[in-house]
Amino acid sequence: MFINREEELKALSEKLNSNTFEFVVIYGRRRIGKTKLALKSVENKEHIYYLAVEGDNLKHFKRYASKVVPTIEYAREDWEAYFNFLKDKIIIIDEFPNLIKENPNILSLFQRIVDVHLKDTKTKLIILGSSISMMGEKVLSYKSPLYGRKTGVLKIKPLKFKHLKEFFPNATWKELVEIYGFADGIPYYLEKIKLPFWDYLEEEIKRVDSFLKYEVDFLMKYEFEEPTTYKKILEAISFGNHSLGEIKNYLGIKHSDITPYLKNLIETEFIEREIPITESPKTKRGRYYIKDNFIAFYFRYIFPNLSAIEEGIFEIGEIKNDYNQYLGFVFEKVAKEFLIELNKNNKLPFKFLNIGRWWKKGEEVDLIALNKNEKRVLFVEVKWKNLKGKDVKKILNDLKRKSELVGLDDYEKYYAIIGRRVENKEDKDCLLFDLGDFDRCL
Repeated sequence: MFINREEELKALSEKLNSNTFEFVVIYGRRRIGKTKLALKSVENKEHIYYLAVEGDNLKHFKRYASKVVPTIEYAREDWEAYFNFLKDKIIIIDEFPNLIKENPNILSLFQRIVDVHLKDTKTKLIILGSSISMMGEKVLSYKSPLYGRKTGVLKIKPLKFKHLKEFFPNATWKELVEIYGFADGIPYYLEKIKLPFWDYLEEEIKRVDSFLKYEVDFLMKYEFEEPTTYKKILEAISFGNHSLGEIKNYLGIKHSDITPYLKNLIETEFIEREIPITESPKTKRGRYYIKDNFIAFYFRYIFPNLSAIEEGIFEIGEIKNDYNQYLGFVFEKVAKEFLIELNKNNKLPFKFLNIGRWWKKGEEVDLIALNKNEKRVLFVEVKWKNLKGKDVKKILNDLKRKSELVGLDDYEKYYAIIGRRVENKEDKDCLLFDLGDFDRCL
């Protein structure tokens, strides 16, 4: 299944159809669909695809390339010699970081190959990588020998929540939120799921060869040699510990500095640091959130229960009993995407330019959407609950109270509540949305 990569595919096709040399870098976390995208772009074109491994890449590459260019068999075992035989061809090298691990000089070597042999040809060189840190530091950084040689960079991101409907056209929006809490927008995981979701999950957890037990170790080995502390930090965050102090308390290391670990987790995109939307970027009042729902799900439900899962005594009810609470945070991400779509389509009272969380001294607003130029603001409360009229009134009064604490007194204020299901949405005191609105807006 190939869903919603039209923009990336168009960008790649333009490069592949050009009359000049092109050097394109495609990167993003494993399972995101990089390989499928690259191969889709060349499916009607002659090409060489090579998946780099941890050793003997010169020999292996030659064998694959010879299927397209048989004369390369006569080339000496040397990258420069190979590319002399491959001028004007389409060459895709997957998991390029494995070449770097095998031979750190490969970067300088590829710089020379581009400068001396390829830049005046019609060769299309596409390299892919899953190690965010290595691709960033070794390939994309201005310090990299390859800096300035690339003609295109594609960072492949998870699919948006709205695209889950294409995977599961018969699912309700409620089911899709439940699935999103597990799989995020990662195609590999979405393609594994069969409806009903809870039946699939129960069966998957009970499998002796379940991918859930090993997947995160598989992902983390690409970034960290010793992942133990990183795992503990991710577990802490998955249980709602978002500030530096909360994370350290959960780990029981009040006097240890975990900042370098947090920095590495940010650089590898396992987590992100958020600040209150009204604060300066330099503020120290940051919070840490796991970027990927699948990682959050794993550290909240799988990692703490690995022993019970291995023994076959873990019950799916352990997850079900807590899942609505967990989905509270997931639904905030969904609501943010929903508001951005409304904003794009001019379906809000004003066009916002920024959106994010706000918190201060124990008070929080789930989402605040701002237009500083027009001095207009939308305060939003998100609830993964069924809300009756009295619930809406109570939430709105509290939201108005909190809005006075934010410090936007000279702004024109609007209010919105987004719930799982909301009664009497015609209420004029604020904007009211629920899952029933998703069909016409997402």
